[in-house]
Amino acid sequence: MEINKITHVILTGGVGSRLWPLSRKTLPKQYLELFEGESLFEKTVIRSLDMSNKTIVVGNIENYKMSNVIMSKFEKPFTHIVEAVPRNTAAAIAFAAFASEPEDILLVTPSDHIIEGSELYNNALRKAIELANQDYLVTFGIKPTKPETGYGYIEFEGENVIAFHEKPDSKTANTYLENGNYFWNSGLFCFKAGKFLSELENQEPEVFWASKRAWEANQDGFLDYDLSLEIPSISIDYAVMERSNDIKVVPADFEWSDLGSFESVYDYLVQKDHPIDDNRNIVIGTSMHTTFIGVKNCILIYTSDALMVLQKENSQEVKQVYQQLESIASPLL
Repeated sequence: MEINKITHVILTGGVGSRLWPLSRKTLPKQYLELFEGESLFEKTVIRSLDMSNKTIVVGNIENYKMSNVIMSKFEKPFTHIVEAVPRNTAAAIAFAAFASEPEDILLVTPSDHIIEGSELYNNALRKAIELANQDYLVTFGIKPTKPETGYGYIEFEGENVIAFHEKPDSKTANTYLENGNYFWNSGLFCFKAGKFLSELENQEPEVFWASKRAWEANQDGFLDYDLSLEIPSISIDYAVMERSNDIKVVPADFEWSDLGSFESVYDYLVQKDHPIDDNRNIVIGTSMHTTFIGVKNCILIYTSDALMVLQKENSQEVKQVYQQLESIASPLL
């Protein structure tokens, strides 16, 4: 394995609307220091330091300064690519690929996931790098632990992908779990920069060429607003992964969560000995004395300008609250 060929590409453009009011546009969830005193972004950087020699951070104009503060803690070089306007993951990854040599292997990860088990993680990376060197586009599959309706699924046979499936309803999710040949789609990828770009050009030429024009006009990593608006907003899954014939999946035996809801944050914090009462209620964001009476599995989230109480099982509904606030242009976002 040629270590100098491997670049860790960190995608850090998300807002984390399902974690409002903790996560805001000015402080998205990947920068919250909720996780053993570190942010998810910092944990993401540390996780792949030993397996790569370079990092590319693809973020947006609102958060690149927060990324740079964290990146300055590390001695390894990094490149920042600052998007003028979000254009989804196909374009974000294309920018990183354009900034790389065609034979460079890109390990692409979101910045807001929790992964436990460094040895298992490194083993999965080694396998993915081996396949990427053979010109495959590699995705990482997570073995489901429950019939989750909030994730996309990968249907597989061995290391071959049969199909990608959208977020299912609960009946379909139960069927996937019973069948046993479905992974959760983790959103982690590994491939050669040149291979990804050639697939993108074949499958979505408009995204490829518009991204190329925007990249070629960049100023010190900052992308032009008007050129960026010309890029179709489409995810890597739709643009490439679901349509290419050269896809492989690596089973990820490490513990993984995208922390996409307060239910998953709750589970993580309780696992890390966060205070919990006899009815399994927890408080996030304040040390103020709080008492729960007559309710179970509730989360109270406290910030200086908002208070939210929710049943753990109803965590997916937080996004609706965010959307309501968005519709009235609330300053609470």
